Amino acid sequence: ETNTVLHSTSLFRIIVLNSLAPLGTNSVVAGVISEVKPGIANSTCRPKNHIVFLKTHKTASSTILNILYRYGDSRNLTFALPLNMHSQLFYPFFFASHFVEGVRSHSVKKFHIMCNHMRFRPPEVRKVMPQDTFYFSILKNPVAMMESIFIYYKSIPAFHKARSLDDFLDNGWRSYNTSLPNNHYARNILTFDFGFDNNVATETPGDLETRAATAIGAIEEDFHLILISEYFDESMILLKRALCWSLDDIVSFKLNSRSERARNMLSPHTADKIRAWNALDWRLYLHFNATFWRRVDTTVGREEMRREVTRLQEQRAKLAKTCLKDGGAVDPSQVQDAGLKPFQYGAAIIQGYNLNPGLDGPTKTHCQNLITPELQYTDTLYTKQFPELTPTYSRVFLCFYHFLQCRVIVKTSKL
Repeated sequence: ETNTVLHSTSLFRIIVLNSLAPLGTNSVVAGVISEVKPGIANSTCRPKNHIVFLKTHKTASSTILNILYRYGDSRNLTFALPLNMHSQLFYPFFFASHFVEGVRSHSVKKFHIMCNHMRFRPPEVRKVMPQDTFYFSILKNPVAMMESIFIYYKSIPAFHKARSLDDFLDNGWRSYNTSLPNNHYARNILTFDFGFDNNVATETPGDLETRAATAIGAIEEDFHLILISEYFDESMILLKRALCWSLDDIVSFKLNSRSERARNMLSPHTADKIRAWNALDWRLYLHFNATFWRRVDTTVGREEMRREVTRLQEQRAKLAKTCLKDGGAVDPSQVQDAGLKPFQYGAAIIQGYNLNPGLDGPTKTHCQNLITPELQYTDTLYTKQFPELTPTYSRVFLCFYHFLQCRVIVKTSKL
């Protein structure tokens, strides 16, 4: 049927190309699609300090987490950190307010930033965060996401017997069991992270359309801004303006990023199968990609966006020259400081950085914060906010990142 995403047609490809509009082109779709809540900066705006970032999976979200960590850390803001020194807010369970350290004990009176992995549940989040909180998240093309997820989460039940991603898409889905732990990673993970059922009967177009429309409507109601990973620099400019932050606040280096050697090229046929399998995520992505470019056009303009992106890239290059030995990322075996080694999982090769020798004082601190991996920075912030609790919890939990962590939580924590 032409109103589903199960088969590619010429018309469908035209719609997709128009909706994935890069700078310098016009989006036909963008002009007719509604926009998420406005959060537009102006010359008299005040920087926003109350922020919720829904950290989605394999979307460059770890880099954004680092931006938020550095911003809050430098201003002594209070983070809504996971209970008991965990690295996630008890994902994949639906978020509950008592998952945040300091809520049940009433030891924290006010939280500024919430940004660790969680499965979104708006009423519970609002119990923790102030009323004027700014909500944002980021999406990525589900085709590229699926390639990354298959590599990173290869050991989950849905994937572990599949010889390749194509093998899973052709055959593995037949034995796909939604009740097995962690199989949610295998299908419509964006939809799942936003708090919706990620399993849909794609053979019934009406169900697909209804479910997609419901999710899109709820996301537009709850979030002020949805960013797009493929246009990361443009996304940072929109975020900077929405939060009334400075260029220095949003400059970053890629974190939790794979080596190119760990990436696989996908054929157009494989891409079509991924879009069909992840039909809900694909619809979310098409919609919010369109609203993204509409927002660029209505709040920044293409020419000004080019100028601001250029300034951001120049600032990043300047920082790389100052901070990074050899100017860029290296494989984990080459990271010299064990405290800066990124967590490795699955078949992915997650790269890290080495600092230039001879750095000292504020410059070294700033450079080190820019390249500190997620787990280590979360640990540092927890120690800073809850020094009296830090010795209580063993760092054995650190190795249970992502879904492995949840197995430990279920066995050892009272939720």
